[in-house]
Amino acid sequence: MDVKLLIGDRDANASDGKTFSCNNPLSGEPVTNAAAATVADAQAAVDAASAAFPAWAAIGPSARREMLLRAADKFEEKRGAFAETMINEIGTTEVWAQFNVKLAAGIIREAAAMTTQIGGEVIPSDKPGCVSMAVRQAAGVCVGIAPWNAPIILGVRAVAMPLACGNTVVLKASELCPGTHRLIGDVFRDAGLPAGTVNVISNAPEDASAVVVALIAAPAVKRINFTGSTRVGRVIATTAAQHLKPVLLELGGKAPLIVLDDADLDAAVNAVAFGAFINQGQVCMSTERVIVDNSVADEFVRKLALKTSSLPSGDPRTKRVVVGSMISVNAAKHAEALIAEAVADGAVKVAGGEREGTILPATVLDHVTPKMRIFVEESFGPSVSVIRVSGVEEAIKVANDTEYGLSAAVFSKDVARALTIAARIETGICHINGPTVHDEAQMPFGGVKGSGYGRFGGKAGVDEFTDLRWITIETGPQHYPF
Repeated sequence: MDVKLLIGDRDANASDGKTFSCNNPLSGEPVTNAAAATVADAQAAVDAASAAFPAWAAIGPSARREMLLRAADKFEEKRGAFAETMINEIGTTEVWAQFNVKLAAGIIREAAAMTTQIGGEVIPSDKPGCVSMAVRQAAGVCVGIAPWNAPIILGVRAVAMPLACGNTVVLKASELCPGTHRLIGDVFRDAGLPAGTVNVISNAPEDASAVVVALIAAPAVKRINFTGSTRVGRVIATTAAQHLKPVLLELGGKAPLIVLDDADLDAAVNAVAFGAFINQGQVCMSTERVIVDNSVADEFVRKLALKTSSLPSGDPRTKRVVVGSMISVNAAKHAEALIAEAVADGAVKVAGGEREGTILPATVLDHVTPKMRIFVEESFGPSVSVIRVSGVEEAIKVANDTEYGLSAAVFSKDVARALTIAARIETGICHINGPTVHDEAQMPFGGVKGSGYGRFGGKAGVDEFTDLRWITIETGPQHYPF
């Protein structure tokens, strides 16, 4: 599959003709040959978006909504192409690919609905005859930097709400799934959005830093949003700060799920299995730590081990599996090493098998303690750690004992009790009696601490991608002191 840059309405090669290869993680075979954008290409994409901005920002909300809804329909028409490309590029399962397509179409429709909700207010003024208004306006060119792990959802999320607010966009594709991200550009072009409204560039891994710096530094760029690792997020935030540009960051996670002494254990087990093992644990919201009250820990672990052992793993191209390929052999080895170190330090592996290449079976570790590396580091793999605690206060302390703060969950039959605990957990998201992996297009999505700042979704997203301006109208004669 050959992938070109989308700059304006043109399918373009890199200015120097350079390309790079994206390989299937299972077979190692090239599946995508993509144009490797230069700094000049990045600037050309920004220039195209900048040229398109005035006309797009001036289009009425109903017209923008109509085009976005058409894009959502086009998106679903390409469901098969999106899923196939995503599976080939990152080695994930059919279930995860189809979920990506479904939610991404919903994100576009939610953004379309928001075009008429970009409001303001009249604020009473102390000055006689002065009408004072707070008005939200499109910011300008927005750069979206999307990752590989949920490439359809997160690629669309980087684009849809900025467009709804009247901005134009440059989407920087992940080096690990350039074909999937380029399809997003095709959808919006096919839906009739004006040339330059959506631009997509891909780059070789060795050029990523230079391309990102050029995008952030470009004077026409007014907003940056990034989803990815905390390490890279810090670099992007620092670079943007040098240019005084706002950034929306959704970064890493180490999601805790608390199982209280009165929890429905079967419901908690099902939530953990889904939250820990969907997409091989390669989700920012993945359940990485299960904090279980000692009084129910033995029974919970027994049930979770049985559930986990029943989950099939293997090559998703040849059979229906729950756990497919991780993104690379190195990623699988890292997750495997964290498991092995924990076991050496006293953890007990109650479910799991041996790694075969990029496939690591779903794994449960019991008796994990804070001294273990897996307690601290984001494993981003199909393993979950059980930490046993005595009572609510210790559970909350352990849940907050992390640099991350994205998603969490609390299981209890006493919802009022669970709600009180949820209020004390340091995360941007918390679910009661539900999994840590949960996303809806209209919800304010984002984290605290090392998981980033700002919020995607719904009205919160409107705030991120618009400028709030104060405008006054004087209706009578003015009086000055001199």
